[in-house]
Amino acid sequence: MFNDRKVIVVMPAYNAAQTLRKTYDEVMEQDLVDLVILVDDGSQDETVAIAKTLPDTIVHTHPHNQGYGANQKTCYKLALEQGGDIIVMVHPDYQYTPQLIPAMVSMIGSGLYPCVLGSRILGGYALKGGMPVWKYIANRVLTLVENILLGAKLSEYHTGYRTFSRQLLEQLPININSDDFVFDNQMLAQILWFGHTIAEISCPTKYFAEASSINLIRSIKYGFGCLFTALVFRLAKMKLINSKLFPAVKED
Repeated sequence: MFNDRKVIVVMPAYNAAQTLRKTYDEVMEQDLVDLVILVDDGSQDETVAIAKTLPDTIVHTHPHNQGYGANQKTCYKLALEQGGDIIVMVHPDYQYTPQLIPAMVSMIGSGLYPCVLGSRILGGYALKGGMPVWKYIANRVLTLVENILLGAKLSEYHTGYRTFSRQLLEQLPININSDDFVFDNQMLAQILWFGHTIAEISCPTKYFAEASSINLIRSIKYGFGCLFTALVFRLAKMKLINSKLFPAVKED
């Protein structure tokens, strides 16, 4: 709990057996976490078996791999059903340190922001943590273009460490978003579309063999998906097109 608000950590999991327990242990060391929800997206390893041994954890399984975006949709749906007021999304691959959960939760729980991102770029942690140079360059180029089209000033849009308020998740039309990796980007664009401010906190990251990653081809597909999302956002803002991703916002 934080200020009488229920804190739920959601973990979208896929073949995370080698790092799940370590991530979970560090999550639960943060005393304000009330519940962990792990959604397994058709893993072929022991992820589900390990998850079922973890206390204060709800385990939900997809019968087959539905995609990273579909996994997150289930995560947030279950978190809201369980009465979560502050929802933290962290990958169970131990790439992002759960030690930042109290700081991120406090920024939401104090009413300062509806969304907080753990940024690998702030503080220069990405390359220090082992991010491949080509991925770092792609991140910076994509972020520059997206900031221009979305009218924001984020250090990155591609982190897998995020915290949301319940009210924000209930407002966003995330069910129409992609079931693939571009879901992450569409979600942030929708938050900006509804006029919310996104906060960032510097986050150390680790890159190692067990950490989740997507290959070059899927990275390229993801990059074009991000650019397309930002372009649709800009055209919708200019009232040149209508988009289900970015519905009309009622003005007070």
